[in-house]
Amino acid sequence: EVQLVESGGGLVQAGESLRLSCAASGLILDDYAIKWFRQAPGKEREGVSCISSPDGRASYADSVKGRFIISSDNAKNTASVYLQMNSLEPEDTGVYYCAVRYPYGGNCPESAPLYDYWGQGIQVTVSS
Repeated sequence: EVQLVESGGGLVQAGESLRLSCAASGLILDDYAIKWFRQAPGKEREGVSCISSPDGRASYADSVKGRFIISSDNAKNTASVYLQMNSLEPEDTGVYYCAVRYPYGGNCPESAPLYDYWGQGIQVTVSS
């Protein structure tokens, strides 16, 4: 069974940085995409950044390009995906989720329902 666990959230001031981690297990096939989503109060869940295996392609939402960096460390049946968030803004506040599309299918869809497994979410709060 695939499981995802997020860590690294917290409260920071605008302009500061945080690094989120997503520990994924049960990935028997090396053919998956892991995407970070976030959801602010009263808003829809939105995609933030995605990375895929085995091709290592990364993508970002326009709102975080140049500020966030996604990376991963892969091992047998597991992956650790990191989201380095720099120059944080109050608009980045929300609950952050990692989700996996498994198998990958060659792209990182925008739509959340197309992801098969989800973590429990972690709060990120950026104060002004």
